[in-house]
Amino acid sequence: MLVKRLLSFSMLLAAGATAAPAGVDAPQITLGNGESNWIVTEGATRNEATFTFREVHIDGNGWLVMHGFKDGSPVGDDYVGATYLKDGENLDVHISVDSMPTDGEMYVVMLHRDVNENQEFDFVFVDERNVLDRAVFEGTKMIAHHFAAPP
Repeated sequence: MLVKRLLSFSMLLAAGATAAPAGVDAPQITLGNGESNWIVTEGATRNEATFTFREVHIDGNGWLVMHGFKDGSPVGDDYVGATYLKDGENLDVHISVDSMPTDGEMYVVMLHRDVNENQEFDFVFVDERNVLDRAVFEGTKMIAHHFAAPP
């Protein structure tokens, strides 16, 4: 069951689509910014293992989270960095990753809601594809971006 959960989440990050039962059309999940939630990736900087995003907006308290890549695909069953965000506009948001990135190393940077408002990132799967502090969506758009580490 855990393997299925991890594969579903990884597939969602990699392909931007959800799995559906045979004969049922699944809504296409896209990655990007919404109208109430966004991450400005343009102009992001890096100082060693810490990235700075100049603007992140979240509707409700939550997290900016980074997932790494392995063998060319996002790793959805683990994350390499998370930083707490307060409701609304957050400027010059710093997030440190677990190990020193190389120039151009790929990540998925995304928003998660602090569902239980405990200011702890709860990365515990509650069903086949969701963790307790759930990914932020606007409709079928997951607020997430593939992101290459700047020099």
